[in-house]
Amino acid sequence: MYSLAVVNIVRATPDIASILSDVALAAKAFWGYPRRWLIHWRDDLTLTPDFIRKHPVYAAMTSGEVAGFYAIAGQDTRWALEHFWVRPQSMGQGIGPALFDHAVWQLRTMQAELLLIESDPNAEGFYRHMGARQIGLVIHRLEGQPRMLPLLIFDVQQSE
Repeated sequence: MYSLAVVNIVRATPDIASILSDVALAAKAFWGYPRRWLIHWRDDLTLTPDFIRKHPVYAAMTSGEVAGFYAIAGQDTRWALEHFWVRPQSMGQGIGPALFDHAVWQLRTMQAELLLIESDPNAEGFYRHMGARQIGLVIHRLEGQPRMLPLLIFDVQQSE
């Protein structure tokens, strides 16, 4: 059970890049990953003003603060979820579903058909709950060991 927050989803602007990066890092750290892994992932979790200018990035605002955000990248009918993060203290308030629904709505307006999601294992259940299905695994190496991430797909047009 979760309480619903009043959320306003807005297009992110380049001047909040560092805030979005902080949200991404805090959300990743929430899952208890070792500090050395978080340092390894820092560049991947960092949004730049240029990235925000070039991609659809939307922030969920509650009480004037960024509670979470997403970023998509792609073209034509095939897009990928590049970022999807909810600030830990905002989890369980409906921010994630609101952001995902907003992303799907945006993709529909662009006539997208598919959304690819390379999911953190801790987020896989959320994406499946939202209607995504696994189509494979993506293997990354971390400290010389394979780390398998679920590769999911969401059919944007079928979910209407």
